[in-house]
Amino acid sequence: MSHIVQIKTQVRDAAAVEAACRRLGLKMPLRRTAKLFSGEASGLTVELPGWQYPVVIDTGSGRISYDNFGGRWGAQRQFEAFIQSYAVEKARIEARKRGHSVTEQKLPDGSVKLTIELAGGAA
Repeated sequence: MSHIVQIKTQVRDAAAVEAACRRLGLKMPLRRTAKLFSGEASGLTVELPGWQYPVVIDTGSGRISYDNFGGRWGAQRQFEAFIQSYAVEKARIEARKRGHSVTEQKLPDGSVKLTIELAGGAA
């Protein structure tokens, strides 16, 4: 039996943030206070390609701060790719913790299909 799941993502797992950065070929995130256009934010900072300011993630609250000025200071698709990668990596981490195997398939529309085989062959 298969199930389709849609995930609303809160970014709270530093290991999954690091895995998403590795997946996308980004620098590893640093925990620091970063300057944004209109202030500062503290947390894990992720440098996205072509972005003027970093994305700052407070893993305690799941809050994400960034300023790309409506795409003028960084392409929104870069952020969306990071969030998608985070969600995939977090799902993989949680499935593996439970002893499940995970296969991944990139779909033509850019989405990702994860198939999780339950430990012991149950579906």
